Amino acid sequence: MRKFLVAAVATSTLLLGLTAPASADPPGPAPGALPSGWSFDKRSLTWTSEDVIPPGDAAVEFWAGDRLLGRAAGAADLRTFTLRGGAVGRLTDLQVRIGGKRVDAAAPPARKSLTKAAPATAPVLPAAGIDPGVKGPYATTTGEYSLPGVKLSTYPSRVEMDAVVVAPKGAPGKRPLALFLHGRHWTCYAGDDLESISLQWPCPAGSAAVPSHRGYLEAQRLLASQGYITVSISANGINAQDNADSDGGAQARSALVRMHLARWADWSGTGRSGAPAIVRSAPRADLSRVFLMGHSRGGEGVSRAALDSLNPPARDDYRGRVRWTVRGLLLVGPTIFGQNPQPDVPSATILPGCDGDVSDLQGQMFVDATRGVSTGRALHSALYMVGANHNYFNTEWTPGQAVGPAFDDFQAEDDPLCTAGVAPARLTPPQQQTAGATYIATAARLFVGGDDRARPLLDGTGVRAPSAGPARVLSHAIGANRTAAIVPGATLAVQNARLCEQVPAPAEAACLGSDTFAASPHFVPFQAPEPDRYAVALDRPGTATLKPAKALPVAGSRALALRLIVPPNAPATGFTVAVTDDRGRRAELGTATVTGLPGTDWTTSYWAQEVRLPLPAGIRSVARLDITPRGDGPAWLIDAWGWSPGTPAPRPAALDRVDVGEITVEEGDSGTATYTVRVRTQGPKAAKVRLFLTDARTYETTNWLVDVKPGTTRIPVPVKVPGNTTYGGDRRYTLTAKAVRSAVVGDYDGGVVVTEDEPVPDVTITPSATAAEGSPLTWTVSLSAEIDDFTYLLFLTQPPATGPELSSTDVDPQWFTENAFEDPEPSRPLSATNLQPFLEFPPGTTSVPFTVPTVADTLTEGTEHVLFQGLFFLPGAWEPVYLPPAAGTVTD
Repeated sequence: MRKFLVAAVATSTLLLGLTAPASADPPGPAPGALPSGWSFDKRSLTWTSEDVIPPGDAAVEFWAGDRLLGRAAGAADLRTFTLRGGAVGRLTDLQVRIGGKRVDAAAPPARKSLTKAAPATAPVLPAAGIDPGVKGPYATTTGEYSLPGVKLSTYPSRVEMDAVVVAPKGAPGKRPLALFLHGRHWTCYAGDDLESISLQWPCPAGSAAVPSHRGYLEAQRLLASQGYITVSISANGINAQDNADSDGGAQARSALVRMHLARWADWSGTGRSGAPAIVRSAPRADLSRVFLMGHSRGGEGVSRAALDSLNPPARDDYRGRVRWTVRGLLLVGPTIFGQNPQPDVPSATILPGCDGDVSDLQGQMFVDATRGVSTGRALHSALYMVGANHNYFNTEWTPGQAVGPAFDDFQAEDDPLCTAGVAPARLTPPQQQTAGATYIATAARLFVGGDDRARPLLDGTGVRAPSAGPARVLSHAIGANRTAAIVPGATLAVQNARLCEQVPAPAEAACLGSDTFAASPHFVPFQAPEPDRYAVALDRPGTATLKPAKALPVAGSRALALRLIVPPNAPATGFTVAVTDDRGRRAELGTATVTGLPGTDWTTSYWAQEVRLPLPAGIRSVARLDITPRGDGPAWLIDAWGWSPGTPAPRPAALDRVDVGEITVEEGDSGTATYTVRVRTQGPKAAKVRLFLTDARTYETTNWLVDVKPGTTRIPVPVKVPGNTTYGGDRRYTLTAKAVRSAVVGDYDGGVVVTEDEPVPDVTITPSATAAEGSPLTWTVSLSAEIDDFTYLLFLTQPPATGPELSSTDVDPQWFTENAFEDPEPSRPLSATNLQPFLEFPPGTTSVPFTVPTVADTLTEGTEHVLFQGLFFLPGAWEPVYLPPAAGTVTD
């Protein structure tokens, strides 16, 4: 297990923030105990790590089976993680995931081993016709600016407006502007090790701010030498406060980006005389040619900035005009919690093959989630970089280069593909940073410079940039000069293959089995289950036949491009392909070959590779596609496209914008009240969005498609909230939205927050219990009133006031092991063990017994004692109720 990402979640039926439905089956056996480090505190389930967990970009998520329950927020101590919510409930198969990987003690065994032999070696691709990583003709100048901080979101502290600028010297005319935004990292440090870091803002006395914005100087200098003005901005103030945002700070980062762009618009016009010195020393910026680079949560931030620039929100921290045009994005290991990218802004996304932070490689959704939403003219590329981790694209996150503490986010030991010093394919920090700079320059060359010679490096053609050195970078893309040929959906007729669900319910419909858990970036969920996300599993012998509901036009296309997955390390697998058009004309296209990506148990390597086969000029549509795998292993088709070279101008469409609102209401004492959540829409088009509503009591999610008619400004969503006179804590009915067609979604997360209006019941415990050796010690815990949710009582052992103390071998060994997660031998006092038994109060219960089973032995021990401190965790209470100590006496 990775040192900084391992959570010990042994209980699988317990979670604050959830409520069991009234009609639910009787609860199963109560779990034995909370594992070490877990407690209930501040209305939530809280886990405290023994080690500092450096802040990362991936969310710490709590799941119940295949249902996302919520994202846990980290505290300033970098050890404590909390899933907030008021109600307490009980669910089965509770899981903790970080970056798509389960990290709890109840996690299933590692998926089927991919590492029986050495992982595959990625091929060396032929060189492209150009090399965007070559330094340009201009010398560069570097400087920084610091402006007054700005108020963002609901953050109590202002966010800094600091940046480092690298600009060309002597470049004529106005120059394109490239803005860089780093990801979520710790904000402060006071020493050389991870124990000295913190996630605070402003930094406390005695510590210094982490200069994450200075971590991309190599890429900035490369772009500046090629004529770009580059600015890398600091976002420590957001990183320290974005736990307050349900979107992980995406909107705040968007506003910060646009505030900097607004300043550059001023400085490139009449406000130049008041610009910082480094800005005045640089050429004027051409704000009609803006390129954005975002790393990790910075990737989602700049994507949201592009969306907010083309489709401005009605309510926003940035209140100025849009005086710039975003031409393209390059995203490095990005998050995309909302899965709602702007489909008309071209993008390229680097997926680090050894990413130990955003390890599910959810940035793939910057490609897949644009499919069918708009016109499809914009190119969206994914770049799978073998051997790259998450952190080392930024020198300030890299040991030996950073001014403060840094670490390798890939923490698995002896991994033959990704462990530094062990794996030949693992890139060194300089190699990774140079490769990153090269592909940043490649995306800028294509999206801003309009140089179509750079496209083959991004679009699945299968060439390399020599400047990227030993880095193996594979690519695929959708958009640009592609027309849909096969896009798996419910209307696709499939023979001798299986139409599978990417985000399934039930699990039997899943594209990947349990032994490939979280192994494909194409199947990262937004909500679970999630309709209309399909692939085709080619897992049956013989020819698979796929027939769309109607023939799809491919007239004029040069080739058929398929995105195919084969298992990691799979040998070269041929796929013989034939198409039949709407006139019944059949064409054998030939055989395409796909070799499995290098992969191990720790990598997310079920990733689609693009292959192309020439299309005869006479084929004008695809009414039927026949694929015959020539290997023995499984394979999956993500989609197929008619392809032609070239990169058309995107010409953004006039899409509707959708934002989900949130309201807060009181629960009430009786009946069921219906409240309306307003989903704001603005725009001229008929559009489609999918809404997901998660019930606060059952955590069941329903979803439905909404047709947005032209001119619609509101989508009312009724939410039924039952009232009662029993205490249950606050609850949230969560409403989320995802664009389907002709729309973009900004604020994707909202709903109804229901506040509890009943008083907290009192809780008591009998002060003492006595039993003869071999009989159980029993106390009674009582409530003054019923509670309408599961609530819990945790017992902590303490040294008794008088001795001797009951030992680990004086109690039932099975009970001890289940409640302490350690062996009772050797015998030792209970207060010296990790014993933490807990009780649950089912709804409607006002008293429960707490029992400690003792065992009889032949030793003469005399009277022994035990002392427990009880902590009662009521839903909605900010702190646990500390019960008076409960003493126990066992006579020999």
